[in-house]
Amino acid sequence: MVMPKARELLRFLHQHGYEEKRQKGSHRILTHAVRPMLSVPIHSGDVPRGLFLRILKDAGFSEEDFFGGRKREKM
Repeated sequence: MVMPKARELLRFLHQHGYEEKRQKGSHRILTHAVRPMLSVPIHSGDVPRGLFLRILKDAGFSEEDFFGGRKREKM
């Protein structure tokens, strides 16, 4: 399975109410009115699977929420 890029993860989080509060180095800090603050690293390439799942879990979402019920397959 191919993991998403950081900008795809940021887009998903923005669509669900997260806003960028600040950036420190290569990490963007996101806030939400009722959910916990998140730190998303902005690096080239895909977000590592473990980090991707941790950010989704901390935000209160599942992998299925992100992929819309379908898994992305490696091309």
